[in-house]
Amino acid sequence: MTDIQPLKITLPPLQITLDNGQQVSLQWLPPSPLNESSQTSQHPQHPQPPQLPDGWKKWIAANKFINQSDDTLIECMVKNGIDVKLAVEEVTGIANQPYFQAGQEILQKLQKLESLLQIQHQLAGLSSQSNSIPRIPFLSQAEFLDQYYSQNKPVILTDIMKNWQAMERWTPEYFKEKYGQVSIQVQGNRNADPNYEINIEQHRKTMLFEDYIDWVVRAGETNDYYMVANNNTLNREEMRGLFDDMEIFPEYLDSAQKLGKTFFWFGSAGTVTPLHHDTINIFLAQVSGRKLIKMIPPEQTPFIYNNIGVFSPIDPANPDYNRYPLYRNVRSIDVILHPGEVIFLPVGWWHYVKALEISISVSFINFKFPNDYDWKNPSFGHY
Repeated sequence: MTDIQPLKITLPPLQITLDNGQQVSLQWLPPSPLNESSQTSQHPQHPQPPQLPDGWKKWIAANKFINQSDDTLIECMVKNGIDVKLAVEEVTGIANQPYFQAGQEILQKLQKLESLLQIQHQLAGLSSQSNSIPRIPFLSQAEFLDQYYSQNKPVILTDIMKNWQAMERWTPEYFKEKYGQVSIQVQGNRNADPNYEINIEQHRKTMLFEDYIDWVVRAGETNDYYMVANNNTLNREEMRGLFDDMEIFPEYLDSAQKLGKTFFWFGSAGTVTPLHHDTINIFLAQVSGRKLIKMIPPEQTPFIYNNIGVFSPIDPANPDYNRYPLYRNVRSIDVILHPGEVIFLPVGWWHYVKALEISISVSFINFKFPNDYDWKNPSFGHY
């Protein structure tokens, strides 16, 4: 008679056995190495290929846009620790990327505009007046509008401040006597920050005007503290008496719009407004002290390294040509603005300003002519 084998039913992890005596036994099964690894065996894990950091991808695109050779880029990447295969794939493959192709189309349009600016720059250099700004006693409203304002050309008017009582009154002593107890704002600790103009909000300081006046008188030549347009001194009710000492140039300016559009500058010798352009037209009237102004026409913008807003990182008084080689192409126009003179700073013109003595100035933007423009300023860089 054949032996009857026990009935075994396996339901992992449990095994049920029914023997000849109809006895049921239960047994827990140990984990099976095969079962544990079955999923892994069926779906083997492969190491991910190395990924190039986004910073390198941006660097490749930027250099391809300026026509750097593939070999040069690959060599640089390998020297900096990038796998040679990865470097070759990224550099040679970028031209097929739709994002890069779209960037090339935009770049070609930009290059067309830059070529027009460079042609204007070359032609301007042929003029015998390309290195000077005319000094004229007075212009009628029509002459100023037709010859300078509408033509985006600077001019210095030498005889339009003769009715300003400020020319005699405005001294540190006068300010201290009339306004010394007024709480004012200045820009402070500028020497500690090379980007003090960009970071202007971080440098606002509040003090009594008399304390600031004392500091200016004893400071000597320094750029550490300066009362600038953004301190809005003339917007303060207590300081509006200063308007009584000026004439708001009725030929060119709208006196009804003076509040909020007239700005007061006061500082020691050595105060600097770094290289920038304004987004509107400006009159700068010099009351006391002399100022050096370096002017650069807007068609030279491609040489200025303008990566943030209206600013340039270049110090025109000591340019770093190794870091900013395109600046060698710049032709600046240097002028000294004397007390009693007014310079017209046209919209878009780059300028750098340094006080040669204790200096008092007033600037105006309330022209009788349109003075509002739509700007597209860059915001991709950092200094």
